[in-house]
Amino acid sequence: EHYISIVVDPESYEFLLKRELQLRRQGRMVTKVVDLRSDTVTKPSEAMRAAMAAAEVDDDVLGADPTAQRLEAEMARVTGKEAALFVPSGTMGNLVSVLTQCDTRGSEVILGDSSHIHMCENGGISTIGGVHPRTVRNNPDGTMDIDMIVAAIRHHVGAGALHYPTTRLICLENTHGRSGGKCLSVEYIDKVGQVAQSHGLKLHIDGARIFNASVVSSSM
Repeated sequence: EHYISIVVDPESYEFLLKRELQLRRQGRMVTKVVDLRSDTVTKPSEAMRAAMAAAEVDDDVLGADPTAQRLEAEMARVTGKEAALFVPSGTMGNLVSVLTQCDTRGSEVILGDSSHIHMCENGGISTIGGVHPRTVRNNPDGTMDIDMIVAAIRHHVGAGALHYPTTRLICLENTHGRSGGKCLSVEYIDKVGQVAQSHGLKLHIDGARIFNASVVSSSM
């Protein structure tokens, strides 16, 4: 008998290892593993490796790497932005984005309590950027209640304001990893954007799987 195993989180991966050992002792085997723990566990194909090996390169610090320039230009075009910046990891992308919007130490960012920025990025926004996280509970679909976002906003005005950090940014994650890869709707993101705009805040989206979200949104 042959089995196909699907891994969706670290706990199921540990279970798989134990189960595979049991099956081997019984003369059976797992023939295929579908690992959905993270997009980062995927391996490049031979064609991808060949493309990387043959890529034209130069000094990107001096702005002379043609491959990086083409990638940035294409991403700016696809996303409809003025420009794009290549960074080597999603964590660095989030860190750069948060620090760009919260350029004053003691700034505060509102984000989900199970968001990747809050849970899985070594507290970088605080340790490196001096940015204070103010968490709001994530719903099972990855959203945060709009009224809870509004209630979490703090402005540096009024009596006792010197005691509190100033909210400058709201962060969303799309798709939302710890909610089973749920896609936030365009309508929901627009509502959060309206809240941010009405309170003079910026909005950042952790888009590690933004193209997956785009495919889902186009079919909704």
